[in-house]
Amino acid sequence: MEIALNSPFAQQQIKAQTALMQVIDPELGINIIDLGLVYAIDFSQAATIVVVMTFSTPHCPLGDAIKQGVTHVLGIAFPDHLIDIQIVWEPEWNADMITDEGKTALGINN
Repeated sequence: MEIALNSPFAQQQIKAQTALMQVIDPELGINIIDLGLVYAIDFSQAATIVVVMTFSTPHCPLGDAIKQGVTHVLGIAFPDHLIDIQIVWEPEWNADMITDEGKTALGINN
């Protein structure tokens, strides 16, 4: 997920991205940012954070746990915001979306 530093919401997006690094995919043991599961964090709606994300598979058995983690960490970081999590399947997640840090943690050669 790219954050445009000239965006009026860049500071909030960076804070949210940092918070989301605490949410660990229970199956892979890597945070959802480094796995590339989060596609966008949108602050353009007043007092609402829209998180556009996916799971590694459509039938992810721990998807609800991941969504609860997202709600929890963002609720702490932004207690005055509603959290709207939008699960999407396009683009379909694949291993190329994992960051270099995530690949290192998983033992995948970059």
